[in-house]
Amino acid sequence: MPWVETSSPNFAARHELRDEDDVASVLELLEDTRERLVQTFPEPEHEITVVVHGSTGSLALAQPYLPLLQRLTAPASRRYLAGWPGARELHLLAPRRLEARASSVPGSREMALLAPAGLYAQMLVGLANPRLAPPWRPGPTRRTLQWAWLALGAGQYFGGQTAFARPAVGRRLREGDEPSFPPGLRDAALLGGTVLDLLARERGEHAVVELVLGLHEDGPRAALQRAFGRELVHTSGVWRAHLATMGGQA
Repeated sequence: MPWVETSSPNFAARHELRDEDDVASVLELLEDTRERLVQTFPEPEHEITVVVHGSTGSLALAQPYLPLLQRLTAPASRRYLAGWPGARELHLLAPRRLEARASSVPGSREMALLAPAGLYAQMLVGLANPRLAPPWRPGPTRRTLQWAWLALGAGQYFGGQTAFARPAVGRRLREGDEPSFPPGLRDAALLGGTVLDLLARERGEHAVVELVLGLHEDGPRAALQRAFGRELVHTSGVWRAHLATMGGQA
C-alpha cells in the first residue's frame, strides 16, 4: 500500500493511501487540541510530523520501546497505548486500528480515538518540562519510574481521554492488586490522568498546570503534598474513593 502525505497548518502526516479520509479527521483533532493547549503550554517552533501506521507491527518497528511499555502496563489499559511521542514526531495507529482495539463498553471507542490528542498533549508537556520530555527510553530508569504517572497522565488529562476512562478504571479495580499512589509504571497510562482529574476538581486546573510544569527536585510525593495541600496519606484515600466512583464501585 503506497504512503502519501496530508498536511494541515501545523502538522504534516505520512500515512497509507487507504487512511487518507481518516487522517484528515486526525489532523483536525490535532489542530483543535493545539488551539486549546497553546494557551497553556509553549507552542512548538517547528511543524510536527505525524506518522500514521496501518498496523501494530509497523508501529512497533518504528518505536520499539512501545511494546516493552505495553508489556509493563496493566491489561486494562494496554489497548490505549496506541502511539509514541517524540520531540518532533508523533507515531500513532490509524483510526481504523484504534477502533478495532476499543472494547464494546461505553467510552472505550472515544478514549481510543482521542489517542492522537493525548500523544500531542504529552509532547507539549514534555517540551515545557524537561523532566517529562519525550521520547521515553529505558535509560533514565529512575526518572521513568518516578514520573511516568505524571507524563502519561498529563497526556491523558489534557488530551480529553480521562472523561472516557471509567470503564477501563472499573476493569482495573476488579483485576489485580490495589494500585499504588501515585500510580506506578504498570498503571501510569490509565490512572495517571485520574490524579490530575482529582486535583482539578479540588483546586482547579491551574493547580494541574503548576504540578505538570514544576521541577519537583524533591520527588513526586512532596510534589503531590504541595499540589493538594495535605499529607499524602489523606490524598491517597480520597483518590481511591475517586477511583471507586469512576469505576462504579462506590
